[in-house]
Amino acid sequence: MNTGKEHHPSKKSTPAVESKGALLEIQDLHTHFHTPEGVVRALSGVDLRLNEGRTLGIVGESGCGKTVLALTILRLIPQPPGRIAKGKIFFQGVDLLSLDDKGIREIRGNKISMIFQEPMTSLNPVFTIGSQIEEVIALHQPHLATTRRQARDVTVQMLDMVGISSPGKRIDDYPHQLSGGMCQRIMIAMALACKPSLMIADEPTTALDVTTQAQILSLMKDLKDETGTSIILVTHDLGVVANSCDEVAVMYTGHVVEYAGIESIFASPLHPYTKGLMRSIPTIEARKRGEILHTIPGNVPMGKDVPQGCTFNNRCEEVMDICRKEYPPVFVPAEGHSVRCWRYRR
Repeated sequence: MNTGKEHHPSKKSTPAVESKGALLEIQDLHTHFHTPEGVVRALSGVDLRLNEGRTLGIVGESGCGKTVLALTILRLIPQPPGRIAKGKIFFQGVDLLSLDDKGIREIRGNKISMIFQEPMTSLNPVFTIGSQIEEVIALHQPHLATTRRQARDVTVQMLDMVGISSPGKRIDDYPHQLSGGMCQRIMIAMALACKPSLMIADEPTTALDVTTQAQILSLMKDLKDETGTSIILVTHDLGVVANSCDEVAVMYTGHVVEYAGIESIFASPLHPYTKGLMRSIPTIEARKRGEILHTIPGNVPMGKDVPQGCTFNNRCEEVMDICRKEYPPVFVPAEGHSVRCWRYRR
């Protein structure tokens, strides 16, 4: 496994410009964490591309590197123990890893916003939801509201946009006065207040009931269509992305093991790990037949437990001898559908 060299962002305000074909393009990205037990390679050679106006789902079990990828894009990895060891992240043609601290702060919030997993821990309990959204507007988009009255009006509009009823009254509520679903809508409003080109949603529906989950996913899809904002949706559940995403990247032990359009990956999953995730989705038909819900044996390996060769070989039902010796490169058995599995070599 190629770990590369540690990356030290250079101090320049006009970094090199890459191809403008994609909104976001990640190339050979490696993020490591140094622990007393050794180096944890949280990301290992990630390559991804997201076009404007699209939604990309990042799927995998806990510990596969999904959240680390989201935090690396925004350069929020705590250093130490973490470090971005190698790679490039081009956003609108600009390499985010070459920006200085001031440059990346101008990107965060303004052009790339993030919705974190737990809204109740992300919102400040001692301030009203209105004051928190107004602060975001004042910090990142001051031209939208030059007075307190204007900021309040913009905030009411944002609350209305995300489906908060009676926004003129709710603006003065505190987070504890709102349900989990409403708090998540507030987080989406805060993320959209700066009119970002890219919104990263890290498990935005995990703590919500099924009905509210569907409402939030539908809201995000509608807002994407209305505003043109691209979305990266991080989740452990392939079922969540079925009706929300255009493309899906399946991650395992810091690698993207499969990438395809949403229809292709559901119709023809290729990697044994993706197949296992698919079989783990409960269905009414399977329940009627009395089938037991499928589970992938074992757990995601970490640190010294990561096996040699393909890191999924100790849990794989289709393992071959070469899988235990060499990590597979990327194969493209169909147009737009790539996979890291030796079964697809030619």
